[in-house]
Amino acid sequence: MRVAVVENMRNTGLGALARALDEAGAEIEWFRVWQDGILPQDISGHDALVVLGGEQSALDDETHPYLPELVRLARRFGDAGRAVLGICLGSQILARAYGADNLLGAAREFGWHSIGVTSEGRADPLLSDVGGEFTIFQWHADTFSLPEGAVRLASSPIAENQAFRIGRAVYGTQFHFEADTGVVGQWKAEFPGTIERIAPGWLEDYGELAARHGAAADAAGLAIARAWVGLIERQEARPLSQAIA
Repeated sequence: MRVAVVENMRNTGLGALARALDEAGAEIEWFRVWQDGILPQDISGHDALVVLGGEQSALDDETHPYLPELVRLARRFGDAGRAVLGICLGSQILARAYGADNLLGAAREFGWHSIGVTSEGRADPLLSDVGGEFTIFQWHADTFSLPEGAVRLASSPIAENQAFRIGRAVYGTQFHFEADTGVVGQWKAEFPGTIERIAPGWLEDYGELAARHGAAADAAGLAIARAWVGLIERQEARPLSQAIA
């Protein structure tokens, strides 16, 4: 199982998703576009694509010129029936790839929050194991309209489109299900100034908040990670000349 992971910002971390991929014996190839802008040349080398979060918006083409190419790449993976996962910024990029609108600064959330699962979400493989409501970590300011043909799987009062599916296995999650307590602890240590600015007092309350929400969020995140990894279908290797670009 070959999975391409696009890191839009350094030290993003895979957290629960890393564990699920490791359990499945997946081979991960990192594309650190924040460093060099390099993306897979086509979809033939990977069975699935993961697009992680970042501080930029999904429309910041001028400062992040690889974004249009990433949008097209995500669409090619999805149109070919391969598993695609967009997390936070990644979900906004997926929404753009499928013709939806990016809504900048329209939905600010930070910390552990409760997410409601729709009736469609309760029947969907991705969220069927987390019940009708679960707690998970959030860190975003932007959101998006639901792409045409997408199924809304989860929602919250601040961001109506918390998770969606297109086709068989193209998924976007606005929330950071991969951000287990280990990842959140790393973010806390690496970005204290940013966190204090956007969520004053959160750092002081971190210990209490982590004790209250961390275990449940970790369990929900791992269940979601395992569910998505279970949807990856291994593609038969073909010569590059025959690959779908």
